[in-house]
Amino acid sequence: MDSPATLRKGLKIMTMAEVFRQYLEHLFNGKRAEAREFIIAAQDRGITASKLLQKVVWPAMEQIEKLYREHQIPTITEHMATRINRTIADQLQTMLRREPKSGKRMVVVCGEGESEELGAQMVADLFEAEGWSVWFLGSGVADDEVLEFVGTITPDILCLYGTKPAGVPGTRKLIEYIRSIEVCEEMQVLACGGVFNRAEGLADEVKADLFAPNIQKAIRIVADHPVRIPKPDMPEPGRRRKRKRKAPVQLPTMRTSSATGAKAASKATATAAKEKVAK
Repeated sequence: MDSPATLRKGLKIMTMAEVFRQYLEHLFNGKRAEAREFIIAAQDRGITASKLLQKVVWPAMEQIEKLYREHQIPTITEHMATRINRTIADQLQTMLRREPKSGKRMVVVCGEGESEELGAQMVADLFEAEGWSVWFLGSGVADDEVLEFVGTITPDILCLYGTKPAGVPGTRKLIEYIRSIEVCEEMQVLACGGVFNRAEGLADEVKADLFAPNIQKAIRIVADHPVRIPKPDMPEPGRRRKRKRKAPVQLPTMRTSSATGAKAASKATATAAKEKVAK
């Protein structure tokens, strides 16, 4: 393993895209200690905890999920990478610079799964650093319990993160229930991540007030839309939800080994690193 001094020296000339790519390699190879030291070295070079979460850890989470969904990495690689990534997120959360309390409140719930829990956790951590008071409920909470909780807390935002396709009817029902009984009428529902990123217009269809594909845009859109504007009761005539199209992927007949999966993942993400992080 490279020493922290060596890593710090190497980071002097690394772009954020290169930091992202190197970090992914550590994740896909299951190198826990190297990943931790690499992030510490990045902080020593002046990259803030907030920037690392938004530009490295979050995109890594998305890339792991995408490659696994497309059968480009095996289960063992996905499990190792996701768990190391969450450890790093926990590490960085304690180092976030925190703004004074703004009086704004948010409740975060999420879909089932490690990746969904991680994304929702980062939403909670980064909004808290922005001065929000945040309650992170996690997954598997019954609708009536969510309703009772938001009725007590009266949050400005209810964030529904990482909804899976099978969870869309439940999400729609929850939002309809919230509006029908007029609990927290000024509260905005923010749909973020999950199936909402892959099905254009779905957030509008389930009557979410706001939509953001990632944490950077979530922070921005919430700041830009501080007041709820009610959605119309009926969708516009002839309006249909459009699904994002992607090039067909040739699926393998069986999952590869961890080592082969790591190699394939590194190759598949080399180009994506520049596009995703260097924005």
